[in-house]
Amino acid sequence: MKTLPLSRASLWTLVLAGVGLVHAANLAAAPKPAAEEKVTGTSTTAKKQRKSIDDPGKLPPSAEEMRQALLFATRTGNIEDLREALDWNEIKPETAAPAGEDPIAFWKRSSGDGHGREVLAALAEVMSLHPAELPLGRDLENNIVYVWPYLAEAALDQLTPAQEVELLRLVGPAEAKQMREKKKWTWWRLTIGADGVWHSFKKGDSGR
Repeated sequence: MKTLPLSRASLWTLVLAGVGLVHAANLAAAPKPAAEEKVTGTSTTAKKQRKSIDDPGKLPPSAEEMRQALLFATRTGNIEDLREALDWNEIKPETAAPAGEDPIAFWKRSSGDGHGREVLAALAEVMSLHPAELPLGRDLENNIVYVWPYLAEAALDQLTPAQEVELLRLVGPAEAKQMREKKKWTWWRLTIGADGVWHSFKKGDSGR
C-alpha cells in the first residue's frame, strides 16, 4: 500500500499538536503550591499566638494522670467521681471545707444545685486554660507545682487583650474589674504537684 504524501498544512497541524501535548504534560508534572504558602504572615502569627494561649503544654506523667482523673469527674457530671482522685492523696487537698468534713459532702452542700455540679463546672473551666508553673520545695525532680488557671499567678493589671478575654470568660466583667483593681486573684484555683499530688482546690489567693 502506498503512503500518501502529507501537505504542508497537515505537517504544521501535527507539529502544533505535538507542542500542545508536551506543554500539557509539563503543566501536569509541575508541583502545585502548598496550601500553607497561601497563609499570610499575619495569619501565621495569629496561629502561633493561639497555640501559645491554648496549649497547656506537657505535664509530668503523674501530674497528667491526676489531671485526667479530675477531668473525668467533670465529664460525667457526678462529683462522687472525684472520690478516687481524693483517695490517691495521703493527705486530702486543701479546700474550703471545715476541718474534718468530707470535701465532696461540702462541695455538694455549698453548690447552688445541691449536687456539686456547680463546683465541677468551675473545675472544668479553670482546667480549660493552661497552668502556671511554680518552683516550690527542695526536691529537684518534683519541685514544680502547677496552678490552674495560669491567670491566678499572672499580673492581673498587665494582661494582654487575649488574656483579658480569657479572664472575662471565667469570671465576668464585674469580678474581673475588681481583680484588676486589687491585683489579686479571688476565683477558683487548682494546684497539682509534679509528683501527682493534688494540693488544693478552692477560691481565693491561698492554697499553695
